[in-house]
Amino acid sequence: MPGRIHMPHLVTKGLVLREVNYKESDKILTVLLEGQGRRTVKAQGCRRKNSPLAASAQLMVWSEMSLYDYQDRWSMKEGNPLEEFRGLRTDLTRLALGTYFAEVAEAVSEEGVETPGLLSLVLNSLYALDKLGKAEAVVKAAFEVKLACLVGYEPMADACAVCGQQAVEPQLNLSEGVLHCRKCRRELGEDSISLPLDEGSLAALRYIVGGDAKRLFSFRIAPQSLPLLAGAAEGFLLTQLERGFRTLDFYKGLVGKV
Repeated sequence: MPGRIHMPHLVTKGLVLREVNYKESDKILTVLLEGQGRRTVKAQGCRRKNSPLAASAQLMVWSEMSLYDYQDRWSMKEGNPLEEFRGLRTDLTRLALGTYFAEVAEAVSEEGVETPGLLSLVLNSLYALDKLGKAEAVVKAAFEVKLACLVGYEPMADACAVCGQQAVEPQLNLSEGVLHCRKCRRELGEDSISLPLDEGSLAALRYIVGGDAKRLFSFRIAPQSLPLLAGAAEGFLLTQLERGFRTLDFYKGLVGKV
């Protein structure tokens, strides 16, 4: 008799970061799994009418998944949606921002390697957009700064990196990831870019970097300070990752039309 084929089985939870149609009725999913990191998962037949996998094979759906490994490929056998973030799906700008979070998470993660805190950050950011009614700019900035910290690019925002004193007219240098006084800017080189901060945006930046991850979006910031925080957060992350994101371009195009 032929030997039995070993088919490892895994029951876990996962968030779909990307979906690609495959063949007539399947999808290839990029999923951020609890305790497993990023995985590529095939959802066979999920595009068929009344497929029990249909809901769990959607972008930005958090599900309990039953997976099996066959010939070094993971396939979804069962899926039970736990959170679909339906509020995002009725608001195009928030949906676009959520897909940006998903694209960034996919970009910074590795297949089969867990990045501690990444899954919680993405889920909490989507939840803040969907359930808490937080301002998009607040959630986006907090996500960008905290994600940079998780992947090893924590900005140094305690004092001026040049003179060592409390920064006067503070600026954040995007390439070096350090705070400095406006007058100390020349010491960091002419080719790098620095963006200005004020007292409110600097306080928010420090809160995001060093605060409790469970209360990431609990800070308050004045309307005049928020654009400064938003610009520094986005500029810092993109500079550190050395790339842009098409979902971010789409989101910003939508915001510009509002």
